[in-house]
Amino acid sequence: MVTTSQSANLASTTFAAMSARRVLIFGGIALVAGGMLFGDIFAVFVLHQNGGQTGEALLAASRAAAVGNALAVKDSFQHIGGLLEDHGTKVDAHGHMIGAGYLALMLALLQPYVALPQTKKRLLAWWFVAEGLLLPIGIFLIHYVGLAYSPSSVIGWASVLADSAGAILIAVLAVEAWALWKHFRSGSGDTEPALPRDRRWESRILLSGGTLLVLLGFLYGAYYAAIDLYEHEARETRILKSMVENAISRQGGETTGVADYGSLAAERAVKIAAHAHIIEFGLLAILLSFIQPYVQLRELWKRRWVVVLLAGSVILPAFVPLELKMGLLAGGIADAGGLMVIVALLAMLTGVLRYSGSLDAAAGASE
Repeated sequence: MVTTSQSANLASTTFAAMSARRVLIFGGIALVAGGMLFGDIFAVFVLHQNGGQTGEALLAASRAAAVGNALAVKDSFQHIGGLLEDHGTKVDAHGHMIGAGYLALMLALLQPYVALPQTKKRLLAWWFVAEGLLLPIGIFLIHYVGLAYSPSSVIGWASVLADSAGAILIAVLAVEAWALWKHFRSGSGDTEPALPRDRRWESRILLSGGTLLVLLGFLYGAYYAAIDLYEHEARETRILKSMVENAISRQGGETTGVADYGSLAAERAVKIAAHAHIIEFGLLAILLSFIQPYVQLRELWKRRWVVVLLAGSVILPAFVPLELKMGLLAGGIADAGGLMVIVALLAMLTGVLRYSGSLDAAAGASE
């Protein structure tokens, strides 16, 4: 176990000014917090409204098909396509920003085993963080920019931005993987000291709590696959078949069919979201457990923010499926859980920034 004084002695080598590790930790936490904040805003102000408009458009398409108005059916489905693109790009932007943040934190842990000069490692870190931000921005803009002023008839400038950022991210990861392979193949020593082995309460709780969250997420996913997945697929087929048959026979029932389909889509969405979020939060807690030595906050507050983060990580996935029964009340509680995770993340980022400032000030004084 590394004492406080030993950790301080390692600080200048494990968290050097503008080092790759420092850039990746700052950028990783900021990307995760930004992605979660965007997801919370999307859930509150866009998600439910978008779903309502999609249901109305599907109902309009069913009624138009019942009276044989092919043009109206086409227009309705074009509108549905636009709504689905709007929904999909926002979900993808949210997910890609958080995913880039997770990868940045993981790369920060691997830096001692990356067989590259410090300058190149720092350059790769900056490229990764920058492209991790540009990728979700490009995805977000796809729906709004479209093909405007594009020289191509199939891909717009926002897609070019997103694809270019994604390609650069892949290139950075390929170089990091090559450098890792080179390190282990040659058997050379570490390029820099590893993170201090911290066994304090907050690190242990984050590591054990994150592992438990991942396990619960996998168990819930297995339960969903075994119990609900095939039943949902069969129900979807029955509903769509019934809607088509009613439209052809002009027997009505469009409203019931659309309502049933909307309920099925909502049930599927909340269960998949709960499964994904609890695993994501578990991985986040595990990654954060390794950077706790760099969070310069009072021990009491460090523990409080750990509890807040883990509590929010349980509240959000627990209440998302309950939205089907409790409505907006459950949705509000789930959003509050997400906000708890965001606030805890920002508090930890503040602690890392304070640590960095103190370290740099001490280094400047010694010079």
